[in-house]
Amino acid sequence: MRVSGFTFCRNAVKYDYPLVEAVRSILPWVDEFVVNVGECDDGTLELVERVANPKVRILRSVWDESLRRDGLVYAQQTNLALEACTGDWAFYLQADEVAHEADLPAIWAAMERALPEAGVLGLLFRYRHFEGDYWSVNPWRYKREIRIVRGNGTVRSHGDACGFCSVADGLDMKRGPASRWRWSGGRIFHYGWVKAPAVMVQKKREQLRHYHPGEAVPEGEAHFYETDAYDYPLYEALTEFRGTHPAVMAKRIGRSRRLRPRRNRWLNWRFYREVFTHGFKG
Repeated sequence: MRVSGFTFCRNAVKYDYPLVEAVRSILPWVDEFVVNVGECDDGTLELVERVANPKVRILRSVWDESLRRDGLVYAQQTNLALEACTGDWAFYLQADEVAHEADLPAIWAAMERALPEAGVLGLLFRYRHFEGDYWSVNPWRYKREIRIVRGNGTVRSHGDACGFCSVADGLDMKRGPASRWRWSGGRIFHYGWVKAPAVMVQKKREQLRHYHPGEAVPEGEAHFYETDAYDYPLYEALTEFRGTHPAVMAKRIGRSRRLRPRRNRWLNWRFYREVFTHGFKG
């Protein structure tokens, strides 16, 4: 069984993505790791080059600005990396997603079991979404997503690159027939919302430009243009994380600190608002 890792990135330094940690989290286990680096001048290319591992294969690309609406350029860039993969399976990690080393034996066993099942196109992962800092989890964000797919051209990234679909019929793998996927036994640690407040605002403004180019700011997003520092309004309602992070994150976490003091969420009205709106998610 041959396994490829793949990702895409641009402005990873400017927006403080844990890109190197993402790559290194599975690098010892894969046969290659394809990194599609979009044109930028913040040192992202040099960051990837400093990984200095023969398994890492760098692609260079220029983003198609005509695909900005709805974030479609993210799927396009993901597919460029996927098409360059040579493995039976392709393990996708976005630039702010990291795998935990404790899960990797189970993940590889799941791939081996599913490999002879031609109808199984991907493996599903559970998610941990960190927000504000490395000790706070948002339980109301999406719980699962496909992150390992066949490397034979039967699957493509779609939409804004959050998930994958079957090439044959265009059905989203997570929402289509359950026979097309298996559980991976692994978790994805998502750190996209762990940034300094000023960096978070700039990142969100950039994303909004790729989802709604030339349009009015969507309802509920105006605050990203009205402040220079995001205040993480749900912070007091978040769940305290008491587990272990992937080992590759140790240095990054070691030089960080909590966003601000947080009292018991059961005493905070925002917690009950979220439960009333979205249900209790943990």
